[in-house]
Amino acid sequence: MSSWDLWWWVILPYLALVTFVVGHVWRWRYDQFGWTSRSTQLQERRLLKWGGPLFHYGTFAAIAGHVVGILIPESFTRWLGIPEDTYRWFSSTGGTVAALAVISGVVILAFRRTTVPKVRATTSPVDWVALLLLAVVIVLGIIPTMGINLLGAGYDYRQSVALWFRGLFAGNPDVAAISHAPLIYQVHATAAWAILAVWPFTRLVHAWSVPLWYLWRPFILYRSRTAAHPTEPGTSGRRWRRIGVRY
Repeated sequence: MSSWDLWWWVILPYLALVTFVVGHVWRWRYDQFGWTSRSTQLQERRLLKWGGPLFHYGTFAAIAGHVVGILIPESFTRWLGIPEDTYRWFSSTGGTVAALAVISGVVILAFRRTTVPKVRATTSPVDWVALLLLAVVIVLGIIPTMGINLLGAGYDYRQSVALWFRGLFAGNPDVAAISHAPLIYQVHATAAWAILAVWPFTRLVHAWSVPLWYLWRPFILYRSRTAAHPTEPGTSGRRWRRIGVRY
């Protein structure tokens, strides 16, 4: 292991994880009023109605695919009787569907954020950094999913990237496995760690504030009221009274 590999594949990921955890604790303690998605729905709704669901549901599907492909060992799927070719076909097909949804959502949201002046004005510099990193991760994740695993010869990332990633949480990262992976996988993993490092300081923190209490809170009742013109002073049954006189 060279000093460069030690720095890039061991020290930097752990620094990103520490920043991710400590940053969230700091943000929650000192900036709870800023713990929000800073919704811009009031500024523009038509594009958000289409771009938001496509991006979020596509992202959820992509995260689920990463959990299955990276956190679950290859030996487990083989124990279930799933051959590698079958697993690769299903993962690449599902990843392509998720990628198309993410791409569509990102294009709509990026167009909205850059062309609608009111939405663009609500975007802070650190949000632009997070959006740029998200774009890099998305593009570098789509290329191997569609170009290598679906249309190309395929690459078994569960024997390289997955081993290194699981090893980080076990305290024994396999640096040799990730250092011999294709460059596009290495850059993809690096951008993902960069997103984790800046996550606590952006609007991405709203991902942890899922309103689960909506499931058991009482219903809110809305009652309609007939529109009526307001009554003129002195015509509502009350007469003018002197100041200080009790009603």
